[in-house]
Amino acid sequence: MENGCPNEGIKQRESHQKPVQRRANYDLYIIYTQYIFLSLSLFIASREREREREREREREREREREMTSYLSQKFQYLTSFSSEPENVKEGELNSENRQELEQSKLIIMKSLIEQQDPSAKDVDELMMRRFLRARDLDVEKATDMLIKYLKWRTEFVPNGYISPSEIRNDLSQNKLFMQGYDKTGCPILVVLAARRKPTPVPEFKRFVIYVLDKVCARMPSGQEKFTFIADLDGWGFANNDMHGSLAALSILQDCYPERLGKMFVVNVPYIFMTVWKMLYPFIDIKTKKKINFVENDKLQQTLLQDIDESQLANIFGGTLELVPIQDC
Repeated sequence: MENGCPNEGIKQRESHQKPVQRRANYDLYIIYTQYIFLSLSLFIASREREREREREREREREREREMTSYLSQKFQYLTSFSSEPENVKEGELNSENRQELEQSKLIIMKSLIEQQDPSAKDVDELMMRRFLRARDLDVEKATDMLIKYLKWRTEFVPNGYISPSEIRNDLSQNKLFMQGYDKTGCPILVVLAARRKPTPVPEFKRFVIYVLDKVCARMPSGQEKFTFIADLDGWGFANNDMHGSLAALSILQDCYPERLGKMFVVNVPYIFMTVWKMLYPFIDIKTKKKINFVENDKLQQTLLQDIDESQLANIFGGTLELVPIQDC
């Protein structure tokens, strides 16, 4: 009897502990089940939010398709009143009809730009018109060109302007000058190509932007173009920089379209024609029409047809002294 009593006590304690253990296991099961249920609920909610976002994106795409369709129909409607004969090319339109056609296309272009880049809603009409003309009034091409320009400008000129401290090497060469206006009011740029020494292409790009921004800022109200005189006297292969020249050409044509009014190339050495043949294929048709090679014995006579003597640099027979662009 005495030997059995301890065992019975143990059994009694174990019998009391089993319900407690079962209760603890049950509580753990409930907690685990709730955890699984909560995780599953969160997963389902996450998937539902993702599906809702996808549905919203699809609705947005549908709205864009509807807007594009609407704009296309609107474009056809507007241009149907442009008075443009079916068998007449845009270049043959009279001034009144061309302005009417441009204006109708500008309305469409503005809508497309705002649709693709809402931040571009403040782009002025004159800029849009230049890009439109650069693409022969093709609205889609002009819009794409302008959107690319705005993105490029934001990335390459984040401060909105190029500081002289960014282009010290190019400015120190004193190769580019700006003074005077031609007979139509276009400001005049002069480059002395023999002073050009190749600099890193990124810096030279900034120099080109600096120059073009300066000359555009100098344009009087109502004028959008400039005249450019490239003096190649003394130019040699040591002054040649094909990468820089192509970069400058690209910036002028793609980012400052319809800004160049006329270009005079003077004092051309024979060896330059080798480089010219390599550059020529990269020049668009509109720009090619603006370039004039001037014979040496007709230099002053030719320039005076477009520029008064009082506005022409003295090295070309005028009365103005050359002023480096950084001092203008």
